[in-house]
Amino acid sequence: MALLFTVMLVTAAGNTAMQSVMPSIGTALEVSDVWISLAYSWSALLWVACAPIWARRSDRRGRKAMMALGLVGFVVSMALCGAVLWAGLSGWLTAFWALIAFAAARSLYGGFGSAAPPAVQAYVASRTPRAERTQALSLIASSFGLGTVIGPALAPLMVFPFLGLGLTGPFICFALLGVIALVILRLRLPNDEPQFAARGQTTAYASGSGAPSDSNHEDDEGDISDEAEPARLRWFEPRLRPWVIAGLVGGHAQAMILGISGFLVLDRLGLRDSPAEGAGPVGLVLMFGALATLLAQWGLIPRFKMGPRTATLSGILVAAAGTAILGAAQELHQIALGYSIASLGFGLFRPGTTAGTSLAVTRAEQGQASGVVASVAGASFIYAPALGVWLYNISDWLGFGLIIALCLAVFALGWRGLASDQTLTTERETFE
Repeated sequence: MALLFTVMLVTAAGNTAMQSVMPSIGTALEVSDVWISLAYSWSALLWVACAPIWARRSDRRGRKAMMALGLVGFVVSMALCGAVLWAGLSGWLTAFWALIAFAAARSLYGGFGSAAPPAVQAYVASRTPRAERTQALSLIASSFGLGTVIGPALAPLMVFPFLGLGLTGPFICFALLGVIALVILRLRLPNDEPQFAARGQTTAYASGSGAPSDSNHEDDEGDISDEAEPARLRWFEPRLRPWVIAGLVGGHAQAMILGISGFLVLDRLGLRDSPAEGAGPVGLVLMFGALATLLAQWGLIPRFKMGPRTATLSGILVAAAGTAILGAAQELHQIALGYSIASLGFGLFRPGTTAGTSLAVTRAEQGQASGVVASVAGASFIYAPALGVWLYNISDWLGFGLIIALCLAVFALGWRGLASDQTLTTERETFE
């Protein structure tokens, strides 16, 4: 468990550390903010396409091999991203070619890094009985959430001007940490010897939005294998349609605010002329947002036993309020407060739509439901961050206004279309 915890922790921390320094790097390269956001799009698209493939392959080729492949994808991607950005900042590459090379290097994470999370989940599920499975998988999910807090906190400490790395220091440091995790994984993790039936579950694209929420961990001996293969689930079939629409629209709002936040910090604090000083404040804001997300998912939802509909609707309203505060914020503590409130809301919203999708289908369809959830989450990050940044650059409130409008649209549609918690829980366990 310690090894698996480390794998998820390193990858999550590395990704959020990268997000905390990229606005400053883009400013130093004199690249338009929207192009920095678009550089992630190809990676997100590849994640949506490749994650289901690796999830299926982990069932056939072994979990340990897929974990290693995912870590290799992460290490190579981080190292190449750091190298090409360093070349751009040092003048060896023009800003245009540095950004193109960054997007290509980042795509390695979307294509191959997506192999690790479903393999980790399936490895744990296949070696733990039902009574211990939820606790074990919750621990693995918590490693991802903890990484989203640690990454932004460590990123400013990894900016090493005296070594010549500067803002690319976090990339190299986390690539080295990934190598260490890979070596330990290969040497110390037992080979695949499943004791219980389990399938690789598709995992959403890592975005720094907090701990992932898994739609199903209840597969057990004979639960799936004894049932006929269910018909293929489609995004907009009647049972899933309200939850998919809510997840897709709200997911775009979440992706937009994540894309805007780093550039907002630089603008409101007047750090555009000294981008190297922006890594600390941006990392601080992202860290508080991650903590708020964990508070929602680990504290509020289980404490108040929120059902899917309650979590979705209350969360999206809180997110809208936080977005309004963030849009009006002028000082660092105000920015951190607004972003934290918005993250708290999305931390309620995302598990709500995930659980609603899971409870809307049968046990035999849980694997497919997980794939739908992951695809919807990944699709939100293909173009929404760049769209939000583009609108923000035109007018502050044009970007924030669209985010608030999307949140209110989710509430209006969800109020009428989402099944009540009582209806859902009469067929499945209460969501906690």
